[in-house]
Amino acid sequence: MASMIARAAQRRAAIARGLQPRYLSSSLYRRAPDSGDSTPPKPPPSIDDSTSALDYKRRTTLQHRPPPLPTMDLRSRSAEEAVTNILYNTPPPSLQPFKKHVLNCLVQNEPGVLSRVSGILAGRGFNIDSLVVCRTEIRDLSRMCVVLRGQDGVVEQARRQLEDLVPVWAVLDYTDTHCIERELLLVKVSVLGPEYIEDQLLGGPSHEPRRSTATPSEELPSAPQDATKLEREMALAQNFERGAHPESETHAPPPLTPTQALHLRSGNLSAVSTLTTQFGGKIVDVSENSVIVELCGKTKRVEAFLALLKPFGVLEAARTGLMVMPRTPIARTPDESDDAEDGAGVDASMLPPG
Repeated sequence: MASMIARAAQRRAAIARGLQPRYLSSSLYRRAPDSGDSTPPKPPPSIDDSTSALDYKRRTTLQHRPPPLPTMDLRSRSAEEAVTNILYNTPPPSLQPFKKHVLNCLVQNEPGVLSRVSGILAGRGFNIDSLVVCRTEIRDLSRMCVVLRGQDGVVEQARRQLEDLVPVWAVLDYTDTHCIERELLLVKVSVLGPEYIEDQLLGGPSHEPRRSTATPSEELPSAPQDATKLEREMALAQNFERGAHPESETHAPPPLTPTQALHLRSGNLSAVSTLTTQFGGKIVDVSENSVIVELCGKTKRVEAFLALLKPFGVLEAARTGLMVMPRTPIARTPDESDDAEDGAGVDASMLPPG
């Protein structure tokens, strides 16, 4: 019994010698004065710079290698073209069609990123159809939506070159993705009609129609008293040509009475308001001679709306670029997916008529 108690005491003493006291504290840990390095620990580096995007791309590239570039469809060459290619080392052009591409760039919110992105696209010969840049819900992250036209292989090369920039986090191609596309339009339309559009454009910011009060005889060029003989002959020839073709002269519209102007404004304003309602837009400003219409929709819808407003007389138009956001897929149950597969496998030619 005594030997068992002695062995237990020895075991407890060995455990006590092996354990060291640990002190828990919410303050920063400082090394003991007797240690060799007495410098305090440094805070972690800030991520609000471009190098953080570079580190992120390095980590993701090692994990997921990018797919190979799409092959360029080349047409079959004749013997003459093959010999020319061998002699002059000129590859034949690609037959891939030019189509619209939508690139979504996530970049660091710092100066100079836009110029670098547009410089790479301009260096490859792309004409940017629209470009939208704005901050996101993250303070240090901005989103660029670039719309351009080109071949798939060339655009993919440009996309990878953009992704290699230091302040660029990622570049996504939303060309073949189901997305929500929206574009904003602000257009100022005349309510006096297309006959007075030229006079309204000369009226300044108020777009009030102004006409010249000079008579037709005063508008014809006349030679001054001290002009040379050649200048007098040129002025005489111009007067003769105008007299021979009077139908070529532009005639100003007749002046309107206040009642006629009121009826004209009311009719055009009602037509513009009806057209705007049909397209889902709204009138945001009404003045004496013009209205401002706001419309948000797809690019084709905006272009169709502008084409229908041209007969009324468009004074000014401002459009934002295209903004896109991918749709969220809806999860389907196994039963629904089986029904969809069964419906897709039915041949329409095997169905009975009617």
